[in-house]
Formats: sequence, structure tokens, C-alpha cells
Amino acid sequence: MKNKWIALVALCFAELLVMVDNTIVNVALPTVARDLDAGISGLQWIVDAYTLVFAGLLLTGGYLGDRFGHRRMLATGIVGFVAVSVAAASSNTLGELIASRAGLGMFAALVFPATLALIVAAFTEAKDRAVAVGVWAATSGMAVAIGPVLGGWLLDHYSWSSVFWINVPFGAVALAGALLVIPAPTEQRITLPRFDIVGVVLSIAGLGLLTYSVIEGPSVGWSSWRTIGGLVVALGIVAAFVSHQLRVEHPIFDVRLFTNRRFAGAAGMIAVAFFALFGFIFLITQFFQAVMGYSPLQAGVRTLPFALVVAALSPAAMALSHRFGPRVVAVTGALLMASGFSVVELTDRDSTYFGLIIWSMMLMAAGLAMISGPCTQVIMDALTPEQAGAGSAINDTTREIGGTLGVAVLGSVLTSVYAANVGVRLQDLGVPQPAREIAEQSVMAGVQVAMRAPQQAAEAVHAAVADVFIDGLQQATWVAVVISVCSAVAGGWAMRRRASHDDDRLESGETVAAEVNQTATAELSPLA
Repeated sequence: MKNKWIALVALCFAELLVMVDNTIVNVALPTVARDLDAGISGLQWIVDAYTLVFAGLLLTGGYLGDRFGHRRMLATGIVGFVAVSVAAASSNTLGELIASRAGLGMFAALVFPATLALIVAAFTEAKDRAVAVGVWAATSGMAVAIGPVLGGWLLDHYSWSSVFWINVPFGAVALAGALLVIPAPTEQRITLPRFDIVGVVLSIAGLGLLTYSVIEGPSVGWSSWRTIGGLVVALGIVAAFVSHQLRVEHPIFDVRLFTNRRFAGAAGMIAVAFFALFGFIFLITQFFQAVMGYSPLQAGVRTLPFALVVAALSPAAMALSHRFGPRVVAVTGALLMASGFSVVELTDRDSTYFGLIIWSMMLMAAGLAMISGPCTQVIMDALTPEQAGAGSAINDTTREIGGTLGVAVLGSVLTSVYAANVGVRLQDLGVPQPAREIAEQSVMAGVQVAMRAPQQAAEAVHAAVADVFIDGLQQATWVAVVISVCSAVAGGWAMRRRASHDDDRLESGETVAAEVNQTATAELSPLA
């Protein structure tokens, strides 16, 4: 029994490695914008190149784990992740950095589904498995908030490339855990069908084009043929993907699982929670540095309460889920997240961290804790052992797709408001056109314009830039409020009662617990 708990620690550390990279670059974005001459859309691509490829290949990663062994894919992913981190740290142009981030996402897609699949196989008793899944879910949520703290500390001491160099020692520790703590699999393997390459291509193309169209919308115009055409084609590709998955004998993404309302509701609520979370972290780290004047470390530390609240409440959320059911707990969580975003609407230039912002973050963190663990449990309890890898990848994919679209949508809302108004505000202050054009690129560019302005005008220029940024932040958070409330309503409806025998199994948690014990423990039987 002790071995599997040690394995849980090792697997959560590997999960931490790839999840921290979702947000560790956020506090580095202002520095990267200056050093690599990147605008807001470029900064969005630095973040979304990782999450986009991560999300697009998670299903492939789960399939490869089922086919070749999750331990092997975990080790391969960690090695590749470390190697590409070196390339990212050595980037000299924006294009090189974005390409490296995409490469990191590719190898992260091998690591992440393997961690949950190995946990599910190791913990066959329902009670222990619920605890293990809760710890795994808490680690995911904490990693998103830990990233800015770690990144801030590194940037206070080193250059922005240090946020990638840190993956080298961390990756070495994660690899040692994977090889030393998790036993090598036996020769037994689950026989799997032919790989669905068409499904993979369609999923990546659809999600990629959708994200591209949303991110580039503010710069090329929302009414342009490029944006509208991109969105229409993207939705068409997604529809083709769904149609293909319904026709193919062995789909890589079994969309039929979503006919189970509880499964669909849980997956949707997780996607929305991470949509809001990733989008908010992307925006708030820029707010801390551009508007409040914090250093990268100060900005990162101020996201730490988020991680602490998630860590503290995740076990309680699982206990509440067992007592009242995942539906009640998850709906409450979505409403708490909406409340947290509503508090952000009160923000202005004079707002203080402890007077307002920390309370909004704590509400969001409490909501995330109440959604992530219980909804993950609902998803995993719907799966058979043969679906463990691809099923955990579906769970992971909902998080990354949500996060990818969160950065794209909320970032684009802010960009649209900022770019449309900052030039007008600065023109009223007599700022020359070349300086106005620079300020329109990003809020940090606007801050640089203020710093270079004559002393008597610098404060007014910075105030104008900050006010316009806050207007965009408030518009973006309203989007998050509406989507979170819709998630609470739709998720509550979908999970309100058991509609079929499959839902009975979801409620009881018997599916994976009973069946994994019979077949899928071949890889991890020494842990028991």
C-alpha cells in the first residue's frame, strides 16, 4: 500500500512539471514583449502555442499510452519536454519561442494523460481512488497558480529564459521518479485498434484555426473575411471531426460518451472553469505589473493565495461531493467563480491588492477546487479500463481546450477594447502619433511610452493607459461571469439526476474501480 502512495507523489510531480508551464511564462510576458518586440497577440500566442498543441495531442498521448505503456510514454514525454525547454531558453526571436512552446505542448501531451491513467490503475479501491484523484486534481489547480510565483522569482534573479531552464532540473527529478518509483510493466498489453490519424488531424486543425481566428480577430478586424471565414471553417472542421468520430469503428475521441448527461456536464464545467482560470491569470499578471507597478516576483507572489486555497479546499470538496453529490458541489463552485469575477468589476487604478483583488482570487480558487476534483471523479468513473488512457486524455483535453480558449477569448476582448481606445485617450493628451502607435501594441508598450514622456505628462499618460486597460479587463471579466453562470445552470441541469444505467455507474463509482482490478493493473500490479 505504501508504494502506490509514493507513486502518487511521483506522478503528481510529473503533472506539476507540465502544468506549471501553462502559466509560468505569464509574469515573463512584459519582459518578453520588450526584448522580442511582441504585441498582445504575440503574447497570446506564446501562451496558447503551448496549450493549443497540448490540447490537440492529449487524445493521441492517451492512445499511445494505452498502446505502448503509460510508464514508457511518461518517461518519453519528460525527456522530450526537457530537451525542448533548452531550445525555448535559447530562443532569439518571437517565432522561435512560439515554436518551442508548441514543442513543449507536444511532449506535455504524453506526460499528462499518463499520470492520471497510472493513478486510476494503481488505486482500485473506490475510497482510495477518490482521494488520489482529488490530490491529482488539486495539483493541477495549484500548478496554474504556482507558475507565476516561480516565474516571478526567477525573473527577479535571472533573464526570462530562466523560466525554461528551470525545467531541466525539475524534469530530471520527475524522470527519476517515473523510472525508480513506478515499476516496469509486465509483458501483458491491452490489444488496441488501429490509430485514428484522421481524427487527430481534424481535431488539431479545428481547434487550431478556431484559436487563431479568435486571437487575430482584434488586429485584422472582427468583421473581416479572414476572421469570419476562419471561424466558419473552424466550426466546419469541428463538425466534420464529430461526424468522423461517430462513423469510425474505433474513435480516438468517443463523442458518444457525451450522450451521458452527467459525463458531458462534468466535462463542460471543467472546461469552463479552466477557461476562466487561464484567461484570468493571463490578464491579472499584466494588471499587476502594468497598472500596479509590481515586479515579476511581487506579481507572482500575489497569485499564491490562489494555490493555497485550492490546496486547502480540494480535499474538503471531495468530502462534500461524497456527502451531497458532485452536482451540488460543482454548481456551487461555478457560482463562486462567477462571484469572484464580479468582484473584479469593482477594480480601478486606486484598488489595492488586500482591499479587493485577493478576495476575488480566493472566491475563484474556492470555486475551482469545488469543480475540478468532483467533476474529474464523475468523468473517470464513467470509463472502462480500455478507455483509461483516452478517457483521462478527454478529461485533460477539456482543461486545456478551456484554457486555450480562455486566453484567446478573454485576451482578445481586452485587446479589442484597449487597441480601440488607448490611441484616442493619448491623442487627447497630445501624445505624438508614433508614440500612440507603439502604445496600441500592448499595455506594457503603453507603460514604456509613459516612462519616456516628459516628466509633467508621464503620470497622465500612464493613468490613461491604465484606465483603458482596466476597461478592457472589466469587459473580459464580464464574459467570464456570464460563461460561469451559464456553466452552473447547464451543468446543474445535466448532472441533476441519473438518466441511464451508465449514470448509475457514474454515481456509484463502480466502473473503473471494479474493472481496472481485473485487467488494467498489469502495468502497476507491484504497487499494490
